[in-house]
Amino acid sequence: MTGRSDELAQVDLTIRLTEEPGGAEHVFRLVAVDDRPGVASSLPDPEAALAALERSGEDIFFPKPGPPRLCTQQYGGPQVAVVTGAFHGRNVNTAFRRTDGCEIARWNAMAALLGGTPGSRGDT
Repeated sequence: MTGRSDELAQVDLTIRLTEEPGGAEHVFRLVAVDDRPGVASSLPDPEAALAALERSGEDIFFPKPGPPRLCTQQYGGPQVAVVTGAFHGRNVNTAFRRTDGCEIARWNAMAALLGGTPGSRGDT
């Protein structure tokens, strides 16, 4: 046990990925308790998704205010992933896009959570 309450030790996220506007929607789920994937997880690699969340921490969903970021103006593709659910007792409702260098880096850091499909990595 990690010392967190049961609610805080839980992850229950739904990921809705579209690789292009009007394209098919891929739906994945990540369920974990005490940093272990549950049987309800449907991601191709739930262990890798949990590792990515551990590396990024809650800032990936709840960024702290700070100075403006300088991001390269490049387009990474039309993919959109909407992540909803609960992460360690906090409600999550955020979108990942590949619209500039900062967002591409954020996307790449969480590729395992976003389904690990070819489009989720930007390599169609």
